Amino acid sequence: MNIDELTIKDLKTLNGLLQNNPTNQSHFYDVGKNYIIRTVTNYYIGKLVAVSEKEILLEKAVWVADTGRFTDALLKGKLDEVELFHPDHPVIVGRGALVDAQIWVHEIPKEQK
Repeated sequence: MNIDELTIKDLKTLNGLLQNNPTNQSHFYDVGKNYIIRTVTNYYIGKLVAVSEKEILLEKAVWVADTGRFTDALLKGKLDEVELFHPDHPVIVGRGALVDAQIWVHEIPKEQK
């Protein structure tokens, strides 16, 4: 197929295919769920309330300075050191700094540890 010979109909067909492609979505996050987020420097736990092209927004967020054994943190919710953000203000995290994220099935910590 020569791209220079595409018609408007061809372009509309291609656009429709791209729009219906499940892998062509802006994110895989489940807004409303709690997540543990690993960035290049820190861990965050919070309720995901919004996702934009460059940022995510977390409510009830905490900064995890030390997870301890990572498997214990994920499976048991056991964390060694936690710092709280202001409870009335959401935390904005840049998506460019994200390494990975997983749904956090435990309660979000409410006390500094």
